Amino acid sequence: FVSSRRWLNLQEYQSKKLMQESGVTVQRFYVADNAPDALQAAKRLGAKEIVLKAQILAGGRGKGVFDSGLKGGVHLTKDPSVVGELANRMLGYSLTTKQTPKEGVKVKMVMVAEALDITRETYFAILMDRACNGPVMVGSPQGGMDIEEVADKTPELIFKEVIDIFEGVRDDQALRMAANLGFKGPLERQAADQIKRLYDLFLKVDATQVEVNPLGETPEGQVVCFDAKINFDDNAEFRQKAVFALDDMSESDPTETEAAKWDLKYIGLDGNIACFVNGAGLAMATCDIIDLHGGKPANFLDLGGGVKEKQVYEAFKLLTADPKVEAILVNIFGGIVNCAIIANGITKACRELELKVPLVVRLEGTNVQEAKRILSESGLPIVAANDLEDAAKKAVAAIAKK
Repeated sequence: FVSSRRWLNLQEYQSKKLMQESGVTVQRFYVADNAPDALQAAKRLGAKEIVLKAQILAGGRGKGVFDSGLKGGVHLTKDPSVVGELANRMLGYSLTTKQTPKEGVKVKMVMVAEALDITRETYFAILMDRACNGPVMVGSPQGGMDIEEVADKTPELIFKEVIDIFEGVRDDQALRMAANLGFKGPLERQAADQIKRLYDLFLKVDATQVEVNPLGETPEGQVVCFDAKINFDDNAEFRQKAVFALDDMSESDPTETEAAKWDLKYIGLDGNIACFVNGAGLAMATCDIIDLHGGKPANFLDLGGGVKEKQVYEAFKLLTADPKVEAILVNIFGGIVNCAIIANGITKACRELELKVPLVVRLEGTNVQEAKRILSESGLPIVAANDLEDAAKKAVAAIAKK
């Protein structure tokens, strides 16, 4: 059994650094965590125009607003001397965009980069495709916009090349994709070279997707990767220690981060009944049936398959630490999970954490009779439920009684 974890999410400058290391052409850039360093970086670039970007793990930065009053998390300037002043109004302040929580995300780092003109924007990606049993290149001459929209309205402008995992990207494939993207003359060979380097990066970091939007052409005749999104195979963490060490947990919900340490998947909601389940599908069904019977889920916490007593204990610790939680509903279907392990974990947690809220438990599956015996002989005020509907009704009723 391979346990899953939260997806690795890198800041823009980290992705660009990985690309640089694989010989992919990106804008020249520096990063800074204070205004004087940002100013020095701007001067050192010696560029005609500079772009200053707040580094947070959320889209829509350009249209975001800082609580310092500054509008926009992305600023262009031809005057390096204003970069320090702009950075001063970004660093240490929260930036709110359409993808952040309403209180925004505190900016701890800015990227100071050379701004390049783009004469033409294309889209290019390498991703794992189940239908092809391996990686596929996808490209379109219509870059810089939503690729789903291009696929929907003009599917003839989407080009695909299946990559042989043993052979890699062949020269003829890279050149054909470059031509399909609309690169002409010497730019075609240059784009083909960038495509091959992006595939090398894809393999080197165990990516599941490398998406470049836009892969652009400059007036000076350069092919540049202007923006990239890299998704990683979390099961390759054991051999990608340096990449996974870049993971910035500071923007994550602290409860989600703590849950991930124990291989638990936690998503906070705004209700008062905690849902403790195994499997995402069961979690959603549990949330739905609580809602159906007039309750509101406070979270969903998914145990997954390889459960140990310690995980159950840590899960209860997380749930009881939430002041919104007024009842806990445990809904476990034991396939690869042994219900007795869950029952032992529950009784241990109830005793040690001196559980103060009503607890409703529905167990079904492997070793369920032994599990029910453990719970009934524990002497703890645990409400047993016959099925999921019964469990939801009892959890909602337990709160109504209070």
